[in-house]
Order: sequence, then C-alpha cells, then structure tokens
Amino acid sequence: MTFSYVNSQTSIIGGKRTIRKVVIRNGKGYKSLCTYKNGKKCHNKKKHLGKVEIKMIKMGNFIPNLFSDIKTRKNKY
Repeated sequence: MTFSYVNSQTSIIGGKRTIRKVVIRNGKGYKSLCTYKNGKKCHNKKKHLGKVEIKMIKMGNFIPNLFSDIKTRKNKY
C-alpha cells in the first residue's frame, strides 16, 4: 500500500495571506509556500521533501522549521 498525505495551513496577517502546503504521493513529495497580497498571487516556491522528512511525517512526528529553508523575496507592495 502506498502512502499519500496532503496538508495545508493558511494564515492571514495584515491583508497578506500565506499558504503552506505539504503533499506526499507514492513515496515522493514536496512542500510549497505561496503568498497572496490583495487577492493576487505574489510568490509561489516549491521544494522537494527529503527521505528523512517523509519518514518523520509518515510516523506522525512534528518537524520544527519545516518551511524555513524556502526563501521568498521581499515585496515592495
């Protein structure tokens, strides 16, 4: 049986919406960080998950700072 997992978290701070998403299908997965400003998509960054991260998610462990390595540039708007 293959392992599949989908989870997303939405936070809104000062009119800026940030969506953090983790998707795992068939043993491969990615994490994405997407930001919206005034209803328009500003940035969307994706990065593959490592084997250790997938294993920890499969066991149900919390991974602190999972999205800290995804960098987004600062907006001028």
